[in-house]
This record gives sequence, structure tokens and C-alpha cells, in this order.
Amino acid sequence: MHIALILSQPPGYSETFFKSKIKGLQDAGHQVSLFVYKDDPRFTDCKVLPMPKVHANPIRQFFATLGVIFGLLPYLKRVIRYVKLELKAGRELKQVFKYIYINATILKSDAEWLHFGFATLALQSEHVAKSIDAKMAVSLRGFDIAIYPLKHSGCYDRLWQLVDKVHTISDDLLLCAYNQGLSRNNAVAKITPAISMELFNTGAANKNFKTKPIKILTVGRLFWKKGVIDMLEALSILKKEKIDFEYQIIGEGEQKEEILFAIYQLGLENEVSLLGVKTPREVKELMEISHIYMQYSHSEGFCNAVLEAQAMGLLCIVSDAEGLSENIIDGETGWVVPKRQPRLLAKTLESVIELDDVIKNQFSERAKARVKQEFTLEQQQAKFVEFYN
Repeated sequence: MHIALILSQPPGYSETFFKSKIKGLQDAGHQVSLFVYKDDPRFTDCKVLPMPKVHANPIRQFFATLGVIFGLLPYLKRVIRYVKLELKAGRELKQVFKYIYINATILKSDAEWLHFGFATLALQSEHVAKSIDAKMAVSLRGFDIAIYPLKHSGCYDRLWQLVDKVHTISDDLLLCAYNQGLSRNNAVAKITPAISMELFNTGAANKNFKTKPIKILTVGRLFWKKGVIDMLEALSILKKEKIDFEYQIIGEGEQKEEILFAIYQLGLENEVSLLGVKTPREVKELMEISHIYMQYSHSEGFCNAVLEAQAMGLLCIVSDAEGLSENIIDGETGWVVPKRQPRLLAKTLESVIELDDVIKNQFSERAKARVKQEFTLEQQQAKFVEFYN
């Protein structure tokens, strides 16, 4: 079976979700192609086909359009079918020609499945699968289901009518899709993120929670939805309570300046460090010396970093945003705190820090065992093979 995945760009070195999926499908005997809007020659896990670029220079765009037109001539029947479907759906002819250009590479594909890795990527491409006699799948993730539709009401109405199968990474995101019009009769499969147990696997039987200061860690892009400011406000309360801690944040992003100012304004310059981007191995090394992991996001599809932290034996405190409350079992493998309540987060942090080391290790061991049992790459690969079969 030929399965085509559509992403904005090839998976990066740390994006194990897509890379393990591709490997699992290939190992099962399937052909996998990757269609991208931005190519990266370093990615060699499967065949990569760049989508046509839109050029600002009108002369370059003219010649690029001519090239696309000539390239589509052997596929004229598909193009005509696509035009008819688009016009029947009420799109203007000018829009249709634009979408033919954007989707030209896929229109030439012999794939039996088109799987859009994010729901937003399927917009403007809803009729391509039917035009090439393929089935269409789409994945539900945090931003495209929980946030994007807030600004673009009804954006997925056409997609829901045409999609053959939906992949969700959490029950909460699926509920969001139902609330946005997805029929409960649609075929759906839940396949959560997974991690490499070979890399994120602590050799220590028990984590040492006695060392001071308490080391707290967060991994994530410096972006508003990650709730970093709320975490800083909670930590400022801990500082007033004379609790000795160090807080490190791994990641970069557009909110960096605001976060740096908040650190200064809250008087946390000596306690908080922004470490920038780190490799998976460097993340593991920092997790090995940390005690608590925080992910107090406003919105979060699931979060691989929380799985990695649990596998490394950290005590995990997360918000109740989307998939996080499935990632952690509250009161058993970690703690789930309602979002946007820094004082409640501070209270939870303080109570966790004050726990007896025996109880801390019980939480740590339960979390490690659950991740090892339910969130391995091998399980994820098998579920994706089943998804297409």
C-alpha cells in the first residue's frame, strides 16, 4: 500500500512521532511518501516530494505556473475531476486554479491514502484525495483543533464531510472536533504520542529527591499557550515562602522577551534559567538531575516531554489542558492542576515538595511503569499499521 503523508516540512531530529510512524509503516511493507511545503535535504527516511512554491516575484510565479501546467497535462482527467468537485462545492474558479497549483504534486500521486498530519494542512485540499481515487485521513492535534477554529469558525465543515478516517492523539481533542461539527459516525482511531524507551530510560531504581535545591524543569516552545508566565508567578510565591529551588526552561520562541521581563519583574533572576534548544540526549541529561517537571499549558494536545519526564522518574505537575489530563493520572502518576490558577499551582508545588521521599518514589515508579506499558514507539507503530488496514 502506498501511503502519502502531508506535512509542512520533514520531521526534525526530535520529532519521533512522525519518524517512528514512517519507519513502522515501512517495516510492515508499505510504501511511504512525504509531501512538504518546505523541504529539508537532511531528511532521508522516505521519499520527499516538495509542493509548488508561491513566489512573490510575478515573473518567477508565471514561469513556475507554466511548469506546473505542463507537468499536469498527463493527469488531465484528475484535474478536471478536481475542478468539478471544487466548483460543485461553491468555490470560485479563481480559487480553484490557485488550489490546483498548490496541490499539483499530490494530484500526480498514485497514493492509496492521503494523511494530513495536521487538520489545518487539509484546508484547501479537501477534494484532492477523491480526485486521485485515494482515501483521506487527518490528524487532530492541539493548535489546529483547540485554537485555530476560534478565529476561523466553520473552517472544517467541508473537511468533516469528506474525510474517511480521523486520527486523534487524545479524547479531549476528539471532543473538540465533535463540538466543531465532526460526525460521531466518522471512523476514528486514537493513537497517542509515544517515546523512545531506549533513550528516555533512567538506570536508577529510585530517583534521589534529597538533593537541594529542588530542581524544576519545563521543555517547550516559548509561546503564550505554554503558560510560562503562570508558572513564573507560581514560583515567585514559592520564593516568598523561602523554598529553595532552581527552574530551567528548555526551548526558544517569540515570547522570550516577555518571559525575560517577567523573570526580572518577579525577582527570579537567580532562580530561573532559559537554556534554549537542546538535543534529546541533552534533555535526558537535564531530566536526570531534575526532581519536578512542570507543563502548565493553556492548551496542549498531549505533550511528549511529559511522557519523557515520567519515564525519567520526575514528579510531573501539569494543567488540565486537553490531552495533559490523559497523559497524567491525577493523584496516581502525577498531579493535574486547573489551568490559569498560579496560586493553586504554587500550593500544589509546595505540597509535592513537602511529600515524604517514600511517597515521591511511589509516584515516580508508577509513572515510569505506565509510560513503559502504554506509550512505546513499538505500540504506536503497530497501531498506525492497523489504522490504514
